[in-house]
Amino acid sequence: MYKLSIVCLLIFFQSIAFSQPTVYTTANAHSHNDYEKPQPFTAAYNQQFGSIEADIFLKDDELYVAHTDDQLAQKRTLEAFYLKPLAALIKENKGLAYADKKRQLQLMIDIKTEAVSTLNKLIEQIKKYPSLITCPTLKIVISGNRPAPFAFADLPDFIHFDAQFTVDYPEAALKKVEMYSDNFKNYSAWNGQGNIPEKDSTAIAAAIAKAHAFHKTVRFWNAPDTPEAWNFFMNAGVDYINTDHIAEIAEYLNRKTKGRRKM
Repeated sequence: MYKLSIVCLLIFFQSIAFSQPTVYTTANAHSHNDYEKPQPFTAAYNQQFGSIEADIFLKDDELYVAHTDDQLAQKRTLEAFYLKPLAALIKENKGLAYADKKRQLQLMIDIKTEAVSTLNKLIEQIKKYPSLITCPTLKIVISGNRPAPFAFADLPDFIHFDAQFTVDYPEAALKKVEMYSDNFKNYSAWNGQGNIPEKDSTAIAAAIAKAHAFHKTVRFWNAPDTPEAWNFFMNAGVDYINTDHIAEIAEYLNRKTKGRRKM
């Protein structure tokens, strides 16, 4: 009992050092399944999102962005839709992801096919664009099918990982972890309307505190995507708010930011 209380207190105090943003902006928005949007990459980038997600499949020695196998027929490549345009923008921004040097960008790549072969092809393609590697305000984060944690440290420095709360990462692997992500449904069935049950909120707060104790950011996928939910996640200290509604959340966050500045 006492030991458990001490552990909880340690997690709490450690998480304070990695505190939530004082003001939320589109830098805290994550464009979920971005490639399915009418304007892949461009819409979220123009709103200065902090995180953009692309799911990839390796087929015939090429990387395609898609959510399922049947979408591969569209022949949309990661290179054409994300790597090449991002590299061009970094060049335009004099080596930075955004013209605003304070803005960071996380390109989260969710691997849908076999981990090692797909990741090797991804590394090969990224190396074609050195600016993606040298950009100090860009992080490339791997999610989905990942190699075993013990192999993380052997990968290039520009490759980072999305972690799972259920995995106990060795120290060397944890250094390569950028963010923790989890299925919101593991914590709550809340639909984003009304108030979230207190026990669910407590469980979510514990997960956030755990990620922050490791000095990592946190995101919940499969989460409600409503203004009430966005507000809950901000109050809870979630670093990246998962959304399929780029324009709507941008307007919501920009309005909130302007309101805070007037206070």
